[in-house]
Amino acid sequence: MVGLLSGFCLLSSLRGWWAEGDSRLIRTFALALAVALVMTQLLAGYGAVDLTKSVYLQPSFSAPLMFAGGLLFGYGMVLANGCGSRALVLLGCGNLRSFVVVIVLGISAQMTLRGLIAPTRLVLLNVSTIKPVHLSLPELLRPLGVGEISARMVVALVISAALVIFAFAHAPFRRAGWQIAAGLAVGLLVAAGWFATGYLGADDFNPAAVTSLTFIAPVADTVQYVMLSTGLTLNLGVAMVAGVVGGSLLTALATRRFLVEGYTSPRHMLRSMVGAALMGSGGAMTLGCSIGQGLTGISTLAISSFVAVAGILLGTAAGLRGMLRVLPLEAPKTAR
Repeated sequence: MVGLLSGFCLLSSLRGWWAEGDSRLIRTFALALAVALVMTQLLAGYGAVDLTKSVYLQPSFSAPLMFAGGLLFGYGMVLANGCGSRALVLLGCGNLRSFVVVIVLGISAQMTLRGLIAPTRLVLLNVSTIKPVHLSLPELLRPLGVGEISARMVVALVISAALVIFAFAHAPFRRAGWQIAAGLAVGLLVAAGWFATGYLGADDFNPAAVTSLTFIAPVADTVQYVMLSTGLTLNLGVAMVAGVVGGSLLTALATRRFLVEGYTSPRHMLRSMVGAALMGSGGAMTLGCSIGQGLTGISTLAISSFVAVAGILLGTAAGLRGMLRVLPLEAPKTAR
């Protein structure tokens, strides 16, 4: 519901900011990140969730692979005209283009994680993986004698304060009550995801992944679950994908926004499919998407997440501006 009514999407935010001069959506994203960051670090500080069990704070990572994956994801997001989470929201509104994006993204991600592309990904991962001295930004303060919890909260508060100042420094955003509410809601959802998997779902006899909002592996798992549900376990990711689509559908019906839409031309469909494939493979390489790394990953303050987000932003910028920008499609010619 929040995604549909607010238009929450990193691509829409950056396009509005860079191309149209409207920065309200990017400020919504900044507010969501600030809330997610503070709440996540509070949960970690009080021992409610162990972030080191997440994929973002593993003892080693491949910076080149994560950055390259971010580039692919960002550029693919522009080609497909939206990220995976936005495609799920639009799918609930009857957008058949989003159905194609979701299916291709899921197949591409599954191929990269466990299928035909997986061996190549693993080879690149093995030759480029490093064990950095510091895995997160708070660890950079350790040599100064700052305690773990204090370092975590200092870094979180400084970054969050800068994000909040950026968000509310814009008068039109201060007047956009729904955008403010959306930023707060999405940020709290990220923290709620950590709490649900890291505290409520903690079970030493049946350990589950500690994670929160992300839409690459969950979309891949959902496509697989729909096809082969027998013998598979219903996890948070599959439930989250179903929840986003279902919530969007109910909201679209209630607000009379449901409208069946399709592609305008074969070229339009091809571009969308290529973008979805790049998002699926790139997101699998970088362990997340614009939400999974841009909000959930950054909320852990993992250095690897900042590398991934840098790649996503640069890939998006290349698609929106410069020599590699994705040009608008021409209107299809009508028969005479």
